[in-house]
Amino acid sequence: MKFFLVDDDVFCLNLYQQFLEKLGYSEIECFNRGKDCIDNLQNRPDIIFLDYSMDEMNGIEVLQAIKLFDESITVIFISGQENVEVAVAALKYGAYDYIVKSKITPSLLQSIIDRLVF
Repeated sequence: MKFFLVDDDVFCLNLYQQFLEKLGYSEIECFNRGKDCIDNLQNRPDIIFLDYSMDEMNGIEVLQAIKLFDESITVIFISGQENVEVAVAALKYGAYDYIVKSKITPSLLQSIIDRLVF
């Protein structure tokens, strides 16, 4: 299973990567700009963890570009705060789930992955 992690916060990128590696996953590509994620979609990620608040393009814009490229790519939206409007927009544009950064743990990531795989 291949993952893309997209967040302009390098600390968060490293943390999410460590969580996934702890769970036994090794095919992980990290991007700190939405455009870089979009430019690498030909690498065919299975799951993208996508931050909302980024420079240049916000997460909704990146999500729309991902879904235009391939509707079957699973996108998990991440945000620093619980924002109902952002969550609704993310789900409307095809995100599978919406999670708040402060609640991300290895077990939460595994439960999301398990729901997708099984």
